[in-house]
Amino acid sequence: QVQLVESGGGLVQAGGSLRLSCAASRSIFSINYMGWYRQAPGKQRELVADISSVGRQNYADSVKGRFTISRDNAKNTVNLQMNSLKPEDTAVYYCNVIYTARAYWGQGTQVTVSS
Repeated sequence: QVQLVESGGGLVQAGGSLRLSCAASRSIFSINYMGWYRQAPGKQRELVADISSVGRQNYADSVKGRFTISRDNAKNTVNLQMNSLKPEDTAVYYCNVIYTARAYWGQGTQVTVSS
């Protein structure tokens, strides 16, 4: 099993930045897939970005050029640097990993961007 704990959410003005962090309860060295998703009120959960064990990154079109996903195998964390935030980025952000063919989710962290 893997427990995931997100941190770093909060309230920020449009144009500002936030850095989300997701700490895993076990070594992530062997975890191939790690990602960030978000869910806004009344909308379905959507992929924001993901990263493989070799560092290959994938981004939703809406965040390309503004968000950067990274992983720190030494600290067992996956991070999401969010710059140039927009009100439409407001959502609960969730960390997700796939480990032994099972998906694990964190509890989520709220990001609110004011206009």
